[in-house]
Amino acid sequence: MAHTNNHSAKKKVAILIENGVEDAEFTVPYNGLKQAGMEVVVLGGRMNEKYKGKQGKVSIQADATTTEAIASEFDAVVIPGGMAPDKMRRNPNTVRFVQEAVQQGKWVAAVCHGPQLLIEGDLLKGKRITGFRAIRKDIINAGADFKDEALVVDGNLITSREPGDLAIFTTAILSRLGYGGKDAALPSEKDTTAEWWKLADAWGGSTKGDIVKNLNTALAGERYSLEALEKYLEKESNTEARSLFQELIGTKQRHIQIIETYLDRLGEKPSLAVNVAEQYAKVKTALTGSDDIYQIRSALGDLQTGIGDIGNLWAKLTDPVATAIFKEIYQNLLQYEQRLVGLYRNTLGAEVKPPKPTTGAATAM
Repeated sequence: MAHTNNHSAKKKVAILIENGVEDAEFTVPYNGLKQAGMEVVVLGGRMNEKYKGKQGKVSIQADATTTEAIASEFDAVVIPGGMAPDKMRRNPNTVRFVQEAVQQGKWVAAVCHGPQLLIEGDLLKGKRITGFRAIRKDIINAGADFKDEALVVDGNLITSREPGDLAIFTTAILSRLGYGGKDAALPSEKDTTAEWWKLADAWGGSTKGDIVKNLNTALAGERYSLEALEKYLEKESNTEARSLFQELIGTKQRHIQIIETYLDRLGEKPSLAVNVAEQYAKVKTALTGSDDIYQIRSALGDLQTGIGDIGNLWAKLTDPVATAIFKEIYQNLLQYEQRLVGLYRNTLGAEVKPPKPTTGAATAM
């Protein structure tokens, strides 16, 4: 990018805080802006309140409140996510502060659940926006065009989806505030090959150790379920179930290869826990029943456990590569879960049928 550092006019940025904020979504932009030499003011909803993060890592007293803050005095406003925006949107002073910032053309950057505050302020109509997957429909219903992208900039609104996007999100804010160029050693926000996790780590995000630990957690889960599926397949006689198990086994093998390839790229090996998980699956499945419905139900239970575990990992790291891997696994598991649910219900003969009206109900019509 062609931006140059502007030290003659120190930029002033407000970062909003509330209890339940997603810790990394506060910490990474806060540290990134501070390290760039900008004046960062933490704004809470109430005076004399100490705010705590969702993960228990952030514990901070605000510098001031949105009641007393004047939007025109700031160059940008940052809205972190987590459970905090749901509290922010209930505070009319916070909503008004953000509305004024947007209307005055200040940069307003929201990540994850942060757009909930923009929705409350009726600021999204006709805008291209992203955010966490759980609020996709809320964003669309607010009149915006939702984009599932790491960074979306429309006018003076900057939005990102999740912790994995934080280094790109923070870089985008910095560059629009005039900080960048060769002196800053920041990659272009469009550079998909950059090792963004290193930048996020420097700003207080996930360390390499955190990334490796979570990759191994995912790998252990996939190795366990692969071993279990192979045992279920041996005992299953239902043709449709066997076909689905074989397809799922191929998908699990691909998941394992993707995780191991990234571990290797990071110069790491699978942990001992991965092999333990595999052995545990062998022991556990050896003791299971052999009827077809039992195998389908067991496979469904393993899938649902995996969906829960991977869903937790998805929003845990500030590494876009690991996050993308977890998202792919999550979405695959979700699709297979629905197919297995259909198979399970059909096998039980439990298709949903509309209830028959009672005599009383029929008389009343």
